[in-house]
Amino acid sequence: MGKVDTKIEASKSGMPVLQLATPTDLKAQAAKDIAQALNTLLADVFALYLKTKNFHWHMSGPHFRDYHLLLDDQSDQIFEMTDPMAERVRKLGGVTLRSIGHISRTQRVKDNDADFVAPSAMLKELCADNKMLAAHLREAHGICDEAHDIASASLLEVWTDETERRTWFLFEASRSADDQGR
Repeated sequence: MGKVDTKIEASKSGMPVLQLATPTDLKAQAAKDIAQALNTLLADVFALYLKTKNFHWHMSGPHFRDYHLLLDDQSDQIFEMTDPMAERVRKLGGVTLRSIGHISRTQRVKDNDADFVAPSAMLKELCADNKMLAAHLREAHGICDEAHDIASASLLEVWTDETERRTWFLFEASRSADDQGR
């Protein structure tokens, strides 16, 4: 079994940061590019998780139970992506997100801090966010393909399928929400 090397780099503050030089057969730049793509996705996933939970907690209306349970299931599925995604970054020798602030500086999913959001608007917004996440997952998959990183690509394929399923459910539920009263 080989020794795990460490390296020291300067952080943005100028303080030395000890990093694991995790062994990988991927080229250093490829590992760095994939880790960066995964970290950006991780920030999006955390933001989408919290937004989905927010809408779950604040759901109202005649289909409360159905939508409340749908968003609870979806938030659980989204959260399940976080640990394997972060661990993949570490397996590549990268460092991952460290704080809520780091997430907020990195995320592309927009927060919704409105006092009230109608149920149909919640579903449509989450549908659009999941659709955008699927596109970003595909972009990251392309980076992995170029580097021949089949392990990351495989994870991204599963997460893309799950994200497309969430998008589909949200799309159909939002159509149902719009049809109430017709």
